[in-house]
Amino acid sequence: MHNKNKKLSALGFFLIGMSVVSFVVFYITTMFSNKGYTYIDPASVELVQTEEIPEGAPTAIITTSLGEIRAVLYPDYAPVTTSQFIRLANDKYYDNTCIFDTKANGYFAAGSKDSSSSLPDAARSEQEKNPLELHQNLWSFRGALCAMNTSVDTSFTKRLYHNETYYSGSRFMILDSIDFSDADTVQQFREASASEDIADAFLTYGGVPNLSQQVTIFGQTYAGFDVITAICQAQAQAETNGAGFTPPVDEIRILSIRIGEYGSEDAAVNELQQLAEPDTGFPETTQNPQGTE
Repeated sequence: MHNKNKKLSALGFFLIGMSVVSFVVFYITTMFSNKGYTYIDPASVELVQTEEIPEGAPTAIITTSLGEIRAVLYPDYAPVTTSQFIRLANDKYYDNTCIFDTKANGYFAAGSKDSSSSLPDAARSEQEKNPLELHQNLWSFRGALCAMNTSVDTSFTKRLYHNETYYSGSRFMILDSIDFSDADTVQQFREASASEDIADAFLTYGGVPNLSQQVTIFGQTYAGFDVITAICQAQAQAETNGAGFTPPVDEIRILSIRIGEYGSEDAAVNELQQLAEPDTGFPETTQNPQGTE
């Protein structure tokens, strides 16, 4: 009887062990097979950031302590994020706020009341819980305005089926560009890209490809790329608050954001449009997106 009990106990442990292994295999299989991505058909993608901006489109003139950046906004593609950005800008919420993170060849982050990236208590609720708004027509090209992700609604089950909900808020990033000057890097990038048109756009306009379809894009810079590069390449402090942010050593501020409409004055300074016209050549500020020799 004693041996029989030992055999039953061993069998029980074996079955429990196999159940655990089976569940882990099921979990991993589910994670890989149910990625939760929205299918993107490369043939139907419209690269609206590279197209001519229609007259009357909403714009933001972002005046920083290092110069002016002009961007077109996309309420049709990111309505919640764009509406909040316009409202906050009109309410002067961004006036005299800090740029709290700079990454050379990457981006800068702005919209905090101080260089520690903190938010006022009142801003931690609905204002910071906008749903992620991804669209196949918007990509992380150089000059893209992106809402910073703030939190995620998750659980074991949601992770299992990849149904987490990501949120963004009032703080935003403006992208610069990784270095595309290395021929091997360019070749690898082309081979890894599912779309030749999207790859060509990144190589023409610059950008940060690994942020593609990861953050809400709600605008595109059309003038002031030199200012973006200057801010991103400003000497940065070491990380101090555990959030991964590295603010500039010499404080850089958003002085104001003015909402307007795209008109003839904007068309005259549209650097992206100059890029799209081969006969005009590359402007100096966009020919070398990384600011390197």
